Order: sequence, then C-alpha cells, then structure tokens
Amino acid sequence: MRILIPDAQFPGEPTVERAAAPGSVVEVYRERDPDRIPDAVWRACDAMILWHEMPIDAGVAARLSSCRIVVRAGVGYDRIDLAAFAARGVPVCNCPDYGTTDVADHAIALFLALARGLAFFQDALRADPVAGWQWDAAPLIGRVRGRVFGVIGMGRIGTATARRARALDMAVLFYDPYVPEGQELALGVARTDRLDDLLARADVVSLHAPLTDETRHMIDAAALARFKDGAILINTARGRLVDLDALAAGLRAGRPAGAGLDVLPDEPPDPAHPLIRAFASREPWQAGRLLLTPHAAFYSAAGMSDLRRKPVETAVAYVRDGRLRNCVNGVAGRR
Repeated sequence: MRILIPDAQFPGEPTVERAAAPGSVVEVYRERDPDRIPDAVWRACDAMILWHEMPIDAGVAARLSSCRIVVRAGVGYDRIDLAAFAARGVPVCNCPDYGTTDVADHAIALFLALARGLAFFQDALRADPVAGWQWDAAPLIGRVRGRVFGVIGMGRIGTATARRARALDMAVLFYDPYVPEGQELALGVARTDRLDDLLARADVVSLHAPLTDETRHMIDAAALARFKDGAILINTARGRLVDLDALAAGLRAGRPAGAGLDVLPDEPPDPAHPLIRAFASREPWQAGRLLLTPHAAFYSAAGMSDLRRKPVETAVAYVRDGRLRNCVNGVAGRR
C-alpha cells in the first residue's frame, strides 16, 4: 500500500503515519502546487492524506489512476473537489473528531481573554507596570455569567463549545438548520430558526460552521449591523465565513465590540490588510478589542498525534478491509 501526503504540515519523518500503516510506503511532500509533485507519484498512490495547503481539483483527481481513497487530515474539505472524486467512485473522508475539545477550549479562551481583558492588561503592564496598573481600563471587561452565547453550527465542536459556555453560567442559543429538532432539549440549550435572531440576541457569536457556498461571508456588513451593542465575534472555524473588510470597518465603528479570530481568509495574512495592519502596529482603537491566533485552535501534542494517526487509520481500514467511515462525498465505497 502506497500512501501519499502531498502537503504535510508536520516536521520530520512520518513516524506516526508509518506506525499506523505497518508495511506501507508513506511518501511525504510539503508542497502547495500539485505540479511540483511528479506524475508518477500521483499515479502510484493507493491512498492520499491531505492537509490544508494544496487545492485538489478535477485535474489532480485525473492523475490518481490507482488511488482508492482520499482522507483529509482535518475536518474541513473546502479545498477538495468532492464531485470530481465522486465521479471516479473514490470516497473522500475527513477526520471529524481529532480536535473537538481543543478547538472548543480555544473558542472559549478567546472569548474570556476579551471579556476579562487579559491581553489588554498584559500589554498595558508590559508597556508600563505603573501607569498600566488600572483594573478598569480594558474596554470589554464585564461579567460573564448571564450573557447569551450564540453558536452558529451545532456540530461536534459547536456542541462542545456550547457545553463549556453553559458551565460558565451563560445562556446558549444556537442556529443550525441542519440539526434535527429536539437536539436542543438533549443539550439543555435554546435554538432559533433565524440567523438574524441569533445575531440580535447574542452577546457572543461563535462560528463553528463549515465553509460552503451557503456560509461564505455569512458574517458580512449586513450581519455585523445586526449585532447587539457590546457583542463579541469569535471565529475558530474557517476564515472565509467572515468578510474581513467588513469586519475591519465594523470593529472601528464599534459593531462588533470585539473579535477573537483563529482563522483568516488568507493564512498567513496579508500584512497590508487594514485589520492586520492595525493589529500589527497596535493602533489604539484595537487595543483590548481584537485578538488573533495563528490557526492554532486545533493544536496540542495529543491533538497533533490524533491528526496524523486517524486519517491513516481511515485509509488503511478502507483499502485493506473495505471499511469506510466519515465519507463526505456520498460514495458508498467499493473493494
């Protein structure tokens, strides 16, 4: 069995991957351009593990004459042409459970850091330990208990985040038209059938939706205008769920009051973008109101180990035993 990883994002040798696929050949590249990988390598692989660096379109799919399964090392699969692989009878799978708790923790941490002024206080005290000793200077500081935590996308990570928000004595409201009715009763949260309703009621809007044509730029200028006063936006899902230009303008205008972003439309970001420039140059208006992290919500040593091992196990289970799991392109699978 030959396993190809064309855009690996881990350092060193594929020791974890080889351990998960005994007797297999694991070929690792760290490319973003498919043309930088020889055609013979594409043709020879029996399975492919994808990270998030390389777009895989119909042209790449056509090169994979022997490939029987594609597995995304991660949850999102917006950079893979699902239809092209479905047309060839090749299942595309993802790894939906590797970083559920890590991402949920990160979403809550971003909110708390803004709501309790942690980053603001640290910057102020680092700049001047005496003048910065002001307990009421953080612009968003306030009581957490009793706020409404809004979740957009009530899948695994959204649910895990909602549970953490409830533990902080927050009310949870979610919007997800694809979640069956009654799920809110099992979780002890409230649901709304209208996105606008959530935006108008939530003190925190936390994004946990996949990137699709339906969700791209779901948080745009019109959506931001519906945020209630003092509301905070958190995004640990996909950068393109948010119109970054609209967010830059909205933050300057005070709606939303703050934002914590782990994902951006372009990663690493363009330093010239107004929002990134304001953050990097520490423009006074953004102090205590904007937090950025480098798409790190998924990361922990344990999470990275899962992320490397589980996709390989999925590929091996299908190629060797015909067991298919977590398929996202509707292919039933075949031996």
